[in-house]
Amino acid sequence: MAPLWGSSWSSTWGSLSGYSPVQNGEQGATTTSTNDSSHLKPSIGQILMSKRVRYSAISIAAIGLFFLAFRNYDRLPSIESLRGGSAAAAGSNSNCPVAVVPPIEGAQVDWSRFAYTQYVTTPAYLCNSVMIFETLNRLGSKADRVMMYPEKMMDPAETNPTSEEAKLLVKARDQYKVKLVPVSIQRRAGGDATWAESFTKLLAFNQTQYERVINVDSDGTILQTMDELFLVPPCPVAMPRAYWLFPDNKILSSQLMLVQPSAVEFERIMEKVESAGRNDYDMEIVNQLYADTAMILPHRPYDLLTGEFRGDNHQNYLGTDREEWDPVAIFNEGKFLHFSDWPVPKPWIPMSDSIRKANQPKCVEKDGQEDCSARELWNGFYNDFAQRRSVSASTPTRTLPSKTLKLTTDIGCLRQQEEGKTVNELTALTLVF
Repeated sequence: MAPLWGSSWSSTWGSLSGYSPVQNGEQGATTTSTNDSSHLKPSIGQILMSKRVRYSAISIAAIGLFFLAFRNYDRLPSIESLRGGSAAAAGSNSNCPVAVVPPIEGAQVDWSRFAYTQYVTTPAYLCNSVMIFETLNRLGSKADRVMMYPEKMMDPAETNPTSEEAKLLVKARDQYKVKLVPVSIQRRAGGDATWAESFTKLLAFNQTQYERVINVDSDGTILQTMDELFLVPPCPVAMPRAYWLFPDNKILSSQLMLVQPSAVEFERIMEKVESAGRNDYDMEIVNQLYADTAMILPHRPYDLLTGEFRGDNHQNYLGTDREEWDPVAIFNEGKFLHFSDWPVPKPWIPMSDSIRKANQPKCVEKDGQEDCSARELWNGFYNDFAQRRSVSASTPTRTLPSKTLKLTTDIGCLRQQEEGKTVNELTALTLVF
């Protein structure tokens, strides 16, 4: 009697594969052949050639793929991304992690890999940028400092400056350890003259000698160093949102940009600049490219507007309607303060007493007493900025509520206000020493 397992094996595979074992000899030889168990076993080739086996394997694979796709539905490529091909993939930053700002104490960091950058287009903005670098130097920032300035202003190796702009550049280089980078200013014809050269800011994407750079607008004040931002998880660009427009408009604020310079990203930037519309400037460009892919930095404390101290509703800045507005606490936690106070002029343009009184923050009642801390702080921002730009040799330290601003008045960018000058005339004041 033939072994049962051999007969069962043969019949089972015969039913699956749809073939019968080839017999050697006539019908009479069946008994002999059935005793040969090795003859009854199908070969590997016969198994693989079986239609039913192939169909079964395909069915199992299809079920497995469906299961995996269901479990990872949110990771599947969209039709839009497939249509975009490799170009869409190359420009995607969708894998940027959430911005987690690490503590900087005790970190072992090669700070030469990082830099704060500023761009300069006019003497007025040259002065502002030098003030930014003076502050970083005074506060002990560890990263490099880079100033991109019009190549016609001065040779970066100048040792005997004669022009007023050159003297200020040398001051930045020699006193505040600023590396001077002459550039060609990125101008655009037409549009608002105030922003016509703002594309120069985007040259930060081309500073590939650094792994990361922080660019802040020069019409602001650094209150504390922001070196810790260099250590956040990698991403081509990180910016805060324009909180004053949120949530109706989820727009990135280019007042502060943390950038990983690269030839690829700079090429994308320049292509966008070349095709920009008449009313498209640096903020529009970065939003067109990175609105949905940039790492979002917290606007609090990295992008505080001076106008916030004049407002009545602070929910957008605080991020909640449960926290009480405390201007002193907000000032103490702030790291970058941007002068944005329409209709109040920029801080290097003298402000008339009437404009100041009409727009300064109101005093409020708090715990049964009048609280004017927001007003004192707001006026202090403008006074501090003006005094640091002046040529005054000595100005006493001014103490604000819970915090002291040490006035450094040796910048000497602009003349003191002269009697009889109009506001328009004063905006054209030249650099003096």
